[in-house]
Amino acid sequence: MPAVVGIVQVNSIGSSSVFHIGDVFSISPHSVTKTFAGAGSFNTGDGLYVVNHYSNTNAYDQEGIDMPIAFTL
Repeated sequence: MPAVVGIVQVNSIGSSSVFHIGDVFSISPHSVTKTFAGAGSFNTGDGLYVVNHYSNTNAYDQEGIDMPIAFTL
């Protein structure tokens, strides 16, 4: 069903965002990220006590491409 759209202001659009005005059948944004973090990196809360004396994060990845986004519909 067509719609009447007034003024639209876009401040920013991220790399995996979709901006669409009008009729659409399917919108499916795709994004891939890889995160490396040491021990205790994503801890959240009040009063945490984390002890990681010998933390080592190995960020070496021998694979050139893990899971490419290609030929997706």
